[in-house]
Amino acid sequence: MTQAIATEASVVKVRVWRGKEQGEYQAYEVPRQPSQTVLDIVTYIQREIDPSLSYRFACRVGVCGSCAMVVNGQARWTCRTHVDKVAQDGEIEIAPLRNLPVVKDLVTDMAPFFDKWAKAKGQFQGDTTRHDEFARVEPESKQRQAVDLAIECIGCGVCYSSCDVVSWRPDYLGPAALNRAWTLMNDVRDT
Repeated sequence: MTQAIATEASVVKVRVWRGKEQGEYQAYEVPRQPSQTVLDIVTYIQREIDPSLSYRFACRVGVCGSCAMVVNGQARWTCRTHVDKVAQDGEIEIAPLRNLPVVKDLVTDMAPFFDKWAKAKGQFQGDTTRHDEFARVEPESKQRQAVDLAIECIGCGVCYSSCDVVSWRPDYLGPAALNRAWTLMNDVRDT
């Protein structure tokens, strides 16, 4: 009996979305490891169990946001989500980001997200040339402090996936696009 409990505790039961818009969850069992992230789980499944599983990642350290997925109903970066925090019962459900078309399995088409970013005029429009001095915004300045948190957005789509308004109103630009537009409206260097 102790062996059965130990074996069960050393395995994570994972349900992963497979398919496109229409699909189903597929169950896997993955060995539990210390300091294991949800991205580690997905990578293990793809490398050791089912090489046909599609997902996206790049940096693995919470800088790029490419690995964003829905874990137990909440959109999050899988590289920064530790299994111990989300699988206390030993089970995890992983799905693609919501509000975006599913390409395959855990991969979504980010084009609608970035199209709305462009509609919000989320591009910096400076008027300096390479011959001009660099425009500086001092970190301690009021202008910088006003946009400090907003410039931390890395364009991962987690907020977009979590936004109910995007679900109800497909024409709504979404929080990331509006955040970017607000940031640029408050950037003293933008023209």
